Amino acid sequence: MNAEKARIGDVQQMHKLINSFADKDEMLARALSEIYENLRDFFVIRDSSDQVVACVALHILWKDLAEIRSLAVNHDKQDQGLGSVLVRACLNEAEALGIPTVFCMTYKPSFFERHGFRQVDKIELPRKVWSECYRCPKFPDCGEVGLIYHFRSGGA
Repeated sequence: MNAEKARIGDVQQMHKLINSFADKDEMLARALSEIYENLRDFFVIRDSSDQVVACVALHILWKDLAEIRSLAVNHDKQDQGLGSVLVRACLNEAEALGIPTVFCMTYKPSFFERHGFRQVDKIELPRKVWSECYRCPKFPDCGEVGLIYHFRSGGA
């Protein structure tokens, strides 16, 4: 299965998928309006019946920084490499856009470490903390781990 840019018709399914994990406190919830507003950030993977089974967003914060967020893979499709396909799609897009650094906040740091991310103290991510985290009801003790990926010169 391949990652594709999300379409307007995917939003309801993405919202349901993301918030199914948020309901279990495994990721942050996303409002339907937020997904619509940021639709161009999202990649999806669809199954043979055109249903969204996985999604992720690459959200640009500044000229030199983007965030991978809302990575969700349907429970019955996990352990099939779909998360890896989506992370690679985000990294490829960031590199193509010339963004040198990508980070994520997650409760599952080992997954991202397998993709070349390294853990950092959240204080190293001030744009994230002050642009979004401070509005979160879990701030400042959410338990998410910050990870960062730097592109080497000449590519990832």
